[in-house]
Amino acid sequence: MLSDSPAIVACTVSRDVQRFDLLIEDMQATVGDRWGDLGFAEATTFLDQPDAELLDFVVLAIDGLDMADLDPVLAVIAAARQRGIRVILVAEEVTPRVLHQLLREGADDFIPYPLPEGELARAVTRPKRKNGAAKAVAEGQLPAAPTQGEHSGVVIPVYSLAGGAGGTTLAVNLAWELACLGGSPPPRVALLDLGLQFGSVATYLDLPRREAVQDLLGDAARMDGEALRSALQAYDGRLHVLTAPLDLVPLDLVGSAEIARLIETARVNFDYIVIDMPSAMSDWGEAVLNAAHLCFAVIQIDMRSAQNTLRLKRALTSEGLPFDKLRFVLNRAPGFADLNGRSRVKRMAESLGISIELQLPDGGRAIAEAADQGIPLSEAAPRSALRREIVKLARSIHTVNLATLAPQKIRA
Repeated sequence: MLSDSPAIVACTVSRDVQRFDLLIEDMQATVGDRWGDLGFAEATTFLDQPDAELLDFVVLAIDGLDMADLDPVLAVIAAARQRGIRVILVAEEVTPRVLHQLLREGADDFIPYPLPEGELARAVTRPKRKNGAAKAVAEGQLPAAPTQGEHSGVVIPVYSLAGGAGGTTLAVNLAWELACLGGSPPPRVALLDLGLQFGSVATYLDLPRREAVQDLLGDAARMDGEALRSALQAYDGRLHVLTAPLDLVPLDLVGSAEIARLIETARVNFDYIVIDMPSAMSDWGEAVLNAAHLCFAVIQIDMRSAQNTLRLKRALTSEGLPFDKLRFVLNRAPGFADLNGRSRVKRMAESLGISIELQLPDGGRAIAEAADQGIPLSEAAPRSALRREIVKLARSIHTVNLATLAPQKIRA
C-alpha cells in the first residue's frame, strides 16, 4: 500500500503487482523504496487527493485479463492526466486495439512486458515535452512536429492485391495530392512506407533511405513526435515521408504494439497518414486495420487479383477483422466505350461479393517514367487521366473529412 510519506514519488497500479515481478525489480532499481502499489479503485481515489501531486509518475501494469473491462484502467489514466502525472503503460498480451485506445486516451509511454533492460529508467528520466521540438531538422527542413500533437489524422492504408497492381503508385500520388490541396493552414500529410523489405516509396520520390528509420522502429517505446520527425524526410517541403529502412530487414522487426505506436504518433501530428502496405501479410497487419479509417485495396481485372481478394476476404472475416473498411480500387479499368470490359468488371465484382467503388484509367508510360525520375504524376504528366482521378479522390476525402470535423468544432 502507498504510505503517507512525502518520499513516495511513484506508484504501480495493477490487479496484482506480483504478476509483474520484473516490474517490481525495475521500480526498486529506479526509485529505491520511494514507491508503492495500488489497485485500480485505490489509485483513482488516491489520485483525487492533494497528496497525489507529490508523484512523478504512475506505472499502469495490465495484461490480457484486463481487456474485458477497461473502465478502471481509463479512470486511472484520466485521474493521472488531470494531475499532470506521467503515465507509463506496461502491457503483456494486450491487443493493438487496446494499446491504441490507451495511448489515445493519454498514456505517455508504452513498454512491453517482460520489460527490456533499462527501459523503465529511460521512460522515467525522459523529459515530458509539451511544446514540440525546439529546432528544425537540417535534412529536409521539416517544420517542427509537436510531441503531443493537436491533430486527429485520417489513417489510409493502401494494399496491392497482386504484384504490379499499382498500390504504391496510388499511395504516393494520393499522399502528394492531399498535401497540395492548399487551405489555411494546408493539410499536414505523412506517407509511411511499411514495405520494410522491398518498399519503393523512396524510389518513387527520389529520397535516400536512412538509418534513422530503423532506429525509430527498433525503439518504438520511446517514440514521440520529435522522434518521428527525426526519421521523416520532406518532399518539396510539403509531403512528410517515412521511407523503408536502409537495410533489408525481416517483417517481424516490429510487432503490433510498435506499429500501433507509430501510427498513433503520426495520427496526432498529421491530418492525413497514407500507408503503403507490403504485399505480404504480417502479424502487425491487424494493428494497421484497427487504426485505419478507410483502406484502399488495388486490384486489376485478372485471375491473380480475384483469387487474392477471395483469400483476403476469408482471412479477415475468419479472424473477425474489419473487412468492411476495404474500398476496392480497380486499376487500369476499361474505358467508357469498352462495353465488354465494363461487363467483365461487373461480373468480377458480383462473383467476389465486393463493390468496386473506384476505377482508375491506365496511366500508360507516364507511370514508369514518373517512378524512374522520382517525381509524382502531377509533375511528370499533370494532364494524365489517372492523375485527374487521383486528384478527385483526394478532394473527396478532404471534403468528407472537413464535413466530419465541422460539427465537432461547433460542439467544442
